[in-house]
Amino acid sequence: MKNDKRPINVGISDLLVFRFPITAISSITHRIAGVALFVGIAFMLYALQLSLTSEQGFDSVVSAIKSPLGMLVTVGLLSALSFHFVAGIKHLFMDLGMGETIEGGAFASKLVFLFSAILIFLSALWVFS
Repeated sequence: MKNDKRPINVGISDLLVFRFPITAISSITHRIAGVALFVGIAFMLYALQLSLTSEQGFDSVVSAIKSPLGMLVTVGLLSALSFHFVAGIKHLFMDLGMGETIEGGAFASKLVFLFSAILIFLSALWVFS
């Protein structure tokens, strides 16, 4: 009989030990960015509704966005949008049959992180300037 030392159940502590490939990290981050955008839409729609009700509502939305926390939330939402957009473009290319190998997928994931980092940096410059 074999002495199999593999865990039967994977716990949280086991997940911290695993070394995920870059393609998995890219995929998980793409999903997290999508969830962040979904939740962020509620706040954006509320801000839009408040800004359209009156001049005081518009002024309160502008002051909230110009606050340090508001700018941080704005950069966070723009970061999620940037990453989700670039990763979505990668998925469109994969649907066309490009980058479906292990090496191609890893290279495409690295490009996603590079281009999204550039977009995130540019959006942070735009918000904080």
